Amino acid sequence: MKRAHGMNTETRSAGRTRVLGLIRKEGYQILRDPSAIGIAFLLPVVLLIIFGYGVSLDAEHVPVGLVIENPGPEVSQFISGFYQNEYFQPMTFDSIQLAEQALMERKIAAIIWTRSNFARTLLSSSNSPIGVIVDGVDANQARIIKGYIMGVWIKWLGQYSRSKGMDLKIPVVVKHRIWFNSAVRSRNFLVPGLIAVIMTLIGGMLTSMVVAREWERGTMEALLVTPVRKREIILGKTIPYFVLGMGGMALSVAMAVWLFHVPFRGSFMALTVSSALFMLTAIGLGLLISVAAGSQFVAGQIAIVITFLPAFMLSGFVFDIGSMPAPIQALTHLVAARYFVSILQTLFLAGDNWHIYLENWLWLAGMALFFFMVIRKKLHKRLQ
Repeated sequence: MKRAHGMNTETRSAGRTRVLGLIRKEGYQILRDPSAIGIAFLLPVVLLIIFGYGVSLDAEHVPVGLVIENPGPEVSQFISGFYQNEYFQPMTFDSIQLAEQALMERKIAAIIWTRSNFARTLLSSSNSPIGVIVDGVDANQARIIKGYIMGVWIKWLGQYSRSKGMDLKIPVVVKHRIWFNSAVRSRNFLVPGLIAVIMTLIGGMLTSMVVAREWERGTMEALLVTPVRKREIILGKTIPYFVLGMGGMALSVAMAVWLFHVPFRGSFMALTVSSALFMLTAIGLGLLISVAAGSQFVAGQIAIVITFLPAFMLSGFVFDIGSMPAPIQALTHLVAARYFVSILQTLFLAGDNWHIYLENWLWLAGMALFFFMVIRKKLHKRLQ
């Protein structure tokens, strides 16, 4: 019994030594390959700057055309609301025909047309004192612009009616209260989702070629004749890239908070656990691609298609999952980024919600476990 116990201890010690050796080997490979450092640290910076500053769902400085048929004090007061509003960039036109031509040429996004009887029909229910024409090519932007114009109109109309000692009768008065993203900045919503997309790309790209590279360079054959086991190979490939990916994650979160000023209301413990589970899932998927592909070029192409595109399109980062057709909604459950996007948006904007965390953690842990079980089965310690 003592001899068997001693042999087990020696076996475990030898296993740890082999794993540490593989980790050291992979670490040297990472240091010799600048592309791995670039993917982990340079890629998040570039993508966050491009998407953080370049992608916005906010409508600001919208060019609008103003057509005034009969100038007067009421018209001037109403039009001044557009000049004093940061959401609009007004341009004056002498006629509705010229304004429509500018709209057709995409020089302006909307037309506000004050009629000749503007002052007489302000509080009338039978005539329209203004006409509004909005470019509807982008339906979402058109709805936003329409809402902004209605806001300016209702605000000014209320002030005008009070100045005349009249009550403006509005059937329904809407009082807005915005939770979690009170500044109504789309960047606060987009940047956390973008972090999930970037981490998916990093985890997939970093590991999708590591096993294929070993086969192409002939180093896998040398590894096969050693006593190293399959689980030790998997650990040796996973741990270095896990550390590298978590470093990229820390950099991305720091940029989100300090560069883009996205509020962070959750706990760092929940962020760490969530990031670790997601990184293991992304690395597991990347290793599975590498084991199955056998070629660095093929593995890289598959990684982009399987990791980046679903994370971008089907994670809820840009497109609302609830608005998708039912079959596509079902498909999104296979995309790990969907769960990480939900966690990150909660962490940054809403604060700790452990029900959301636990539900998504279970999905991520299950996916990571599945990927590594398949990798263990697919990885052969023999020449094929």
